[in-house]
Amino acid sequence: MAHSHDHHHHHQTGSNLKLAFFLNLVFTILEIFGGIWINSVAIISDAIHDLGDTVSLGLAWYLDKKSKKSANHQFSFGYTRFSLLGALINAVILITGSFFVISEAIKRIINPEVSDAKGMILFALVGVAVNGYAAWKVSSGATQNEKVVSWHLVEDVLGWVAVLIAGIIMYFKNIPWLDPALSLAISAFILWNVFKNLKETLYIFLQAVPAELSLEEIKQKICDIPQVESIHHTHLWSLEGAHHVFTTHVRIKTVDHLEEVLEAKKAIKEVLKEYPFSHYTVEVELNEENCELKEPHEHFS
Repeated sequence: MAHSHDHHHHHQTGSNLKLAFFLNLVFTILEIFGGIWINSVAIISDAIHDLGDTVSLGLAWYLDKKSKKSANHQFSFGYTRFSLLGALINAVILITGSFFVISEAIKRIINPEVSDAKGMILFALVGVAVNGYAAWKVSSGATQNEKVVSWHLVEDVLGWVAVLIAGIIMYFKNIPWLDPALSLAISAFILWNVFKNLKETLYIFLQAVPAELSLEEIKQKICDIPQVESIHHTHLWSLEGAHHVFTTHVRIKTVDHLEEVLEAKKAIKEVLKEYPFSHYTVEVELNEENCELKEPHEHFS
């Protein structure tokens, strides 16, 4: 029965993301018009944030379906890396949107304009409700994609709480610069997070060793196996942050029986099983063999 449960969970992921996507899309359109009508840059900057979320939700939902496709002759590792592409597109949208909002907000601080405080309060209440509900739906998700998305939605709720507080203050006191100041704070927060995520995404794109793993430690463990003489051509990278790939060439000491080679292979695989690898390749070479790809700096144990 395990299979059907898994299928149900996958379906659940898709439907949660789909629901959050449509809620956000409708709300973003409402906000853009509402922000212009109420004359509030804070609401427009939240709309940009929400637009980014809508795009990332849409991409997450689409790529969630896509990444479940199995590997084929064109994408031999499958489609897991597509989610990285989603993260990149989303980052570009958020950065562009934020810079637009920041320039508007600076103009407003220089020449303040009055915003409709009642409208701000009303929008903020709807914003807290819509994003709160979407965050609650997605937070039950297990995938990396859903976790990132639910964090986005929680940020949105906080953004709306800020707009609500500003709206209430402006309702009682005439402080027109409060709205663009809040807008700058929201934009700065968005950009800080985007750049942080962008750095991680690019790191994975450029096939860096995943931050939580030590390549030296893995090499050492393999070299500590009695039958292993040295290793070379060792590579470790990540498909999308959660699934890692490892390859190495292992040189075995002189052996008398094939069993000793098999034992060495078994021992190496035991080491690799301790790590979150979705794929690993181990090339075993005997001492008499010459590796065509041999590197000058072999790692001797």
